Amino acid sequence: MPVSVNPATEAWLAEYDSHKPEQVADIVAAAAAAQRGWRATPLERRLALLTAIAAELRSDVDRFARLITSEMGKPVTEARAEIEKCAWTLDHYAEHGTRYLAAEPVVSGAARSEVVLEPLGVLLAIMPWNFPFWQYFRFLAPALAAGNGAILKHAANVSGCALVLEEVVRRAGAPEGLCATVLVESTAVADLIADDRVAAVTFTGSTEVGAIVAAQAGAALKKHVLELGGSDPFIVLRDAPLARAATAAVRSRFTNSGQSCVNAKRFLVDEAVADEFVDLVVREAGALVVGDPLDETTEIGPLARRDLRDVLHDQVLRSVADGAVPRLGGHPGDGPGFFYPPTVLDHVTPRMAAFAEETFGPVASITRVRDAEEAVALANRTEYGLGAALWTEDPALARRLVPLIDAGAVFVNGVVASDPRLPFGGIKKSGYGRELGGYGLKEFVNVKTVWIGELS
Repeated sequence: MPVSVNPATEAWLAEYDSHKPEQVADIVAAAAAAQRGWRATPLERRLALLTAIAAELRSDVDRFARLITSEMGKPVTEARAEIEKCAWTLDHYAEHGTRYLAAEPVVSGAARSEVVLEPLGVLLAIMPWNFPFWQYFRFLAPALAAGNGAILKHAANVSGCALVLEEVVRRAGAPEGLCATVLVESTAVADLIADDRVAAVTFTGSTEVGAIVAAQAGAALKKHVLELGGSDPFIVLRDAPLARAATAAVRSRFTNSGQSCVNAKRFLVDEAVADEFVDLVVREAGALVVGDPLDETTEIGPLARRDLRDVLHDQVLRSVADGAVPRLGGHPGDGPGFFYPPTVLDHVTPRMAAFAEETFGPVASITRVRDAEEAVALANRTEYGLGAALWTEDPALARRLVPLIDAGAVFVNGVVASDPRLPFGGIKKSGYGRELGGYGLKEFVNVKTVWIGELS
């Protein structure tokens, strides 16, 4: 039975009845029926729905933001920004969907041929708690534009968000049943994946669970996209603009209280500038306001669950025991709530937990390197390959290093972030497939070749 608990107060928010198997079957059947009509709907009407959903989100931003904050703990200012990013993404696909979905004519002698993009059907979205609205709409916007339907299986601790997402899309004018939420235990996901009426699967979450989803989807021969864990490097070379880099480092590590797959997690800093960089980061991270996430001044809220805080603290303790130097934080807060203070560990080495494992919370791990070559080697010394940041004022050096970094995205002198205009995804154990941009839209379509010979 899904339960929501306020991570800032540990107060019980709500308990939800799980859908019974027969109810799930009805939901899937309704989605499949609605999608058959949706795929035949003219493209301009499909894109108009995206605009309507964006307007629906913007019409009640404060309610949605407070719900996000209450269920998973992010500062309410960040929750509002999440809602606006969802609306921006919907607007983007509404504006560019016609171009993304245009048929591609191909010259083939006397014959006329083209490549067309057609929807796959009903897509199952298995989504995490850390961005409960954004993770859904970054998948849903291109899926709806292409003519697909969607069934959402959300993380249990954000079940309130899951039900509101269904409500928002319905109120915007989506056909009844086209986009539905199922409240089920994780053990019921295998049956959903195997259901013949489900055409494909998208999953965002841990690498461990992603492997299970991939195996289940593979056994059913279903197309799937995986956006999994990350241990993103943030490389600071000796010629980097240190003040800008330090400010960006704090933003990149501590946004969403450090609970993002693309938060920078391993800071690889040239030893020539490491002392100054560490001092800057400690000063800025130490000034972050920790507290009630519904307070407008709060910058760091609680972690989403107690077990997540316990895992993070264990990683910190093991790293310190192995020689890491705590420069800030490192101890859970007193009182109610799953708070963990901004923490900076210096002199972290690759054998320590803070380097070798993904740290999902407000802990920055700083490793000192001799030069750019060692920085790149250590950046790649991970099973993950999601994003990476490189800070240098030497354009030629940046162009040489970027191809050497194993990642789905490299940001030079910037913070890694998702953007509806750009493809997003990783390599290695960070998953495969892409979301967003034109590439993301094409993940869940049938790329159909149409060849027409001479007609009499």
